[in-house]
Amino acid sequence: MNPVTHAQLDWDDQGRPHSRVFDDVYFSDQSGLEETRYVFLEQNRLQERFAALPAGGRLVIGETGFGTGLNFLCAWQLFEQHAKAGARLHFVSVEKYPLSHADLQRALTLWPELAVFAEQLLAQYIAIHQGFQRIVLDNGRVTLTLLIGDVLEQLPQLDAQIDAWFLDGFAPAKNPEMWTAELFAELARLAAPGSTISTFTSTGWVRRLINAAGFKMKRTPGIGHKWEILRGEFVGWPAETAKPVGAKPWFARPSPIKGERNALVIGGGLAGCATAASLAARGWHVSILERHNALAQEASGNPQGVLYLKLSAHGTALSQMIVAGFGHTRRLLEHLHRGVDWDGCGVLQLAFDVKEAQRQAQLVAAFAPDLLHLLDRDQAQAKAGIALEHGGLFFPEGGWVHPPALCQWQARQPGITVQLHHNVLDLRKVGDEWQARDGGQLLATAPVVVLAGAAEVQRFADLPLKRIRGQITRLAQTVESQALTTVLCAEGYIAPPRLGEHTLGASFDFKHEDLTPTAADHAGNLTMLQNISSDLAKRLRTDTLDPATLYGRAAFRCTSPDYLPIVGPLADSSAFAQAYESLRKDARSVPNTPCPWQDGLYINSGHGSRGLITAPLSAELLAAWLDNEPLPVPRSVAEACHPNRFAVRALVRGNTTKT
Repeated sequence: MNPVTHAQLDWDDQGRPHSRVFDDVYFSDQSGLEETRYVFLEQNRLQERFAALPAGGRLVIGETGFGTGLNFLCAWQLFEQHAKAGARLHFVSVEKYPLSHADLQRALTLWPELAVFAEQLLAQYIAIHQGFQRIVLDNGRVTLTLLIGDVLEQLPQLDAQIDAWFLDGFAPAKNPEMWTAELFAELARLAAPGSTISTFTSTGWVRRLINAAGFKMKRTPGIGHKWEILRGEFVGWPAETAKPVGAKPWFARPSPIKGERNALVIGGGLAGCATAASLAARGWHVSILERHNALAQEASGNPQGVLYLKLSAHGTALSQMIVAGFGHTRRLLEHLHRGVDWDGCGVLQLAFDVKEAQRQAQLVAAFAPDLLHLLDRDQAQAKAGIALEHGGLFFPEGGWVHPPALCQWQARQPGITVQLHHNVLDLRKVGDEWQARDGGQLLATAPVVVLAGAAEVQRFADLPLKRIRGQITRLAQTVESQALTTVLCAEGYIAPPRLGEHTLGASFDFKHEDLTPTAADHAGNLTMLQNISSDLAKRLRTDTLDPATLYGRAAFRCTSPDYLPIVGPLADSSAFAQAYESLRKDARSVPNTPCPWQDGLYINSGHGSRGLITAPLSAELLAAWLDNEPLPVPRSVAEACHPNRFAVRALVRGNTTKT
């Protein structure tokens, strides 16, 4: 993985940005606003298309080159002016060198008439790191998905159908990599039937390459200093070119649900509440069925959870999911009360042994310093406010969260009903509706059910989930312990105080099923604290504490064998094994057999100790499956998280046991 760097800018005497890397301007010297509206909005007929969207309808715009976000903000403004209530705008844009927050803010002051939209973008333009970054705006009515990185690395991983393309990289002479046959083939692969396209350039070789990809382009008069520009439509994949390989049938999208957009979400923890919020933002009516007397009563009920990124330097699916999920959650937290519901105080992962120090050095080479950077021991002590034995890896945008507050905020979104004391023991499909039952009692019905109840989902789906007991210890702050100013992690973690208490934890126990807190685990947590910082242990006077008298709570983490979440539509397991029997003999075979989906049954589970980071983004992924939207993660990551991965592996290994 190559760390992404911010755009390097110079500013002219009128406050306009100029790229040092490409030696080119971001927008027209005459009138960037007029050019954007003419070249991109008018040529793609967006005003009439926005006005024609029905309630629940959606238009997807794709862009090469996000830059200052000017095109996005103009499209959003036009959408706001002409689209019906209930319609949605989805904007997907690639950017290799994203502007820093300060530079974006400076650039957007040039357009006061866009200020109401720019302010919302800037409020959520946080934790923008490499890969896919999902930004939710205007209460979910507008969704921006930024693909941060090289265009020919990012676009091939996009799973979407684009209705209108904005080709807006720097000029072909300045940035030829953004104007290649390979790129235009990707635009064609992603183009919806009748997709439109426009660009400010009229260069002949650009027009010929776009035509060759399956678009029909024509020159049209420009404005200002532009004599001509190009616009066109997608007419079909070229007959002489091999079609791109589609998704394997077990990863293909199920048919969209028709009729009433009602859903049941079983489980009121992080995964369930996030799922309900993502669906409700798309106009679904959602009932959360929670068996306890309140939300967030199990693993999501800890007083403090950590926004902790355990990454790989090798760009694994899990690492990509974590980086994307971290950014998405971090942006959601801006809606909560800082200091009580969350605190972006940073997270320091201590280099407690040689192996960990080597791992951290690899990560520093793979990621940008605004995501993570190394601190030596003196720097780490200054950052933490207490004495430490080691330096480590610092995540400046990390921190702690009160998970119940996030759950409650999500569950309060319009369109969501919370039904407590609803313990679903049985699911039955009757006609087009799923029935959720507690023994003989019918609790609720809907055409869509999402299983989000951690390991309890095994009651309804044959999936290899395992439960790991974890216990946290609550320690009263002291005058001296208030000096701690960042989350410290090693084998466990301790957070700065929230409402007078530090959270210390958490134990890992694969054997025990009893959730009653034990003195032994409290003692283990105190030992863990001593290893993190003997100074902090002294400040908390742990030598005077009796583990048998300490307070805490225990809960089960629910994790999968590969530590990736399990997110997506569920298939009928026996019919699946029969449909793809050929995989037993040839792992590379791809039978032309539609997947036997259990129509309307989905899952969002298996988040382990990373639920704060992966559950909210997984909810967006699940909503994209259900609403046939652009996926918020790379296609390879979505497939790595797909429930069918286990059934495929079992067939390939020649047996039907769980793997």
